[in-house]
Amino acid sequence: MQIFSDIHADWGALERLLGVEADWYIAAGDQVSWQRNLDRCGEKLHARAGRLYVLPGNHESAADIENLCSRYGLETLHQREFRAGPWHVAGLGYSNPTPFHTPGEYSETEIAARLEKFAGLEPLVLVCHAPPYGTALDRIRPGVHAGSRAVREFIEKQQPAWFFCGHIHEAEGASEVIGRTRGFNVGKRGYLLDLSDSLTPDPCRL
Repeated sequence: MQIFSDIHADWGALERLLGVEADWYIAAGDQVSWQRNLDRCGEKLHARAGRLYVLPGNHESAADIENLCSRYGLETLHQREFRAGPWHVAGLGYSNPTPFHTPGEYSETEIAARLEKFAGLEPLVLVCHAPPYGTALDRIRPGVHAGSRAVREFIEKQQPAWFFCGHIHEAEGASEVIGRTRGFNVGKRGYLLDLSDSLTPDPCRL
């Protein structure tokens, strides 16, 4: 499973990520900036149509992504899940509020309510655009964090086996273990996850 985020219309990076062979692909939000170039993005993502799931980041709306998926043979993962063998793979797009008033933002209360539908799913791979607050995954600089408290609370309570996010560019490539959860800010570096081996697979990072 190839997971990536925050492409922001970097088509070279997107082509590199899609060029890696995987059973599934998850684009975890902010494929573009300010809703521009969505059609060109769809044309690129179509190369993996049928196996590619998309989340809206804070630079896209849910309607944007629904339309993109409908036009280019993709699947939306926003507020949904699919099965990968024994695994539940669930997704939630949008970010917590930002100073920039972007199209895809939820309040912390809204994030918590939307995550609740995934409570109790085991084993779980959870993919959100927003990282958990106060971790390596949302650190902008020492002492400054911009992630979601609701995402962190869900992870601490539900302990998904794997958690992937993006949103905070400065934290791209960061990882953190939260209880039993292994978490990664994938960014456009991407993360190739092998779920085929066992319920405690070894990851293969790009």
